Amino acid sequence: MGNRTAAFFDIDGTLYREGMITEIFKKFIKSEIIESERWYNEVRDYYIKWDKRIGNYDDYLLKMADIYIEAVKGLHRTQVEFIAKKVIKQKGDRVYTYTRDRIAWHKEQGHKVITISGSPIELVREMSLKHGFDDYIGTKYLMDENHHYTGEIIPMWDRESKKKSIDYFINKYDIDLSKSYAYGDTAGDFTMLRLVGNPVAINPTKELINELKNDPSTRGKARIIVERKDMVYNLSPNSIEI
Repeated sequence: MGNRTAAFFDIDGTLYREGMITEIFKKFIKSEIIESERWYNEVRDYYIKWDKRIGNYDDYLLKMADIYIEAVKGLHRTQVEFIAKKVIKQKGDRVYTYTRDRIAWHKEQGHKVITISGSPIELVREMSLKHGFDDYIGTKYLMDENHHYTGEIIPMWDRESKKKSIDYFINKYDIDLSKSYAYGDTAGDFTMLRLVGNPVAINPTKELINELKNDPSTRGKARIIVERKDMVYNLSPNSIEI
């Protein structure tokens, strides 16, 4: 049993109000790294379905991730890092008030504040620096010896990858999970939420709500936060009808 309390945060949809990969995707189009036709031909249908609430947001993000993998292949690390810095400089404050305040609260308590995100590590690093995280991990896009991207990845958007990351940070910082916190919004975050004593779902998907309601370890202790406009609603999984 560790001694330190930690707070684990997802970023996309939990801190940042959308998916950060959407923003870097737009920058790639503007920089002509990605052809705009790729958006219309391959991504737009997924976006429209989600926007009309007849599709899954995760499907939309995963489709963009697939195109992102192809887009960065062959690029030099400095190109992607440059665009990532621009994205966070311009968009990094577009966050949920509740999550921003919780990060500040945890830091005041002396907790280790860590982000585990499925976004590209270059974006996660910049977001971590901007919002004062103590440590971070994101999806790694692998490079060759000359720092060009190979098209291979080590993902961080699925529950198994996030569990491995939690295990890594437990050992690194001597963390007591029973006293710790986790914040997420999709089913990919469920394992992360399930492992801690204080799980919090922020604007969660239906899939995550179902998991929280049906799992005995989270049913009685998970909190649901819904932030809309300038209001924050604090709910329990059992108070939500699906």
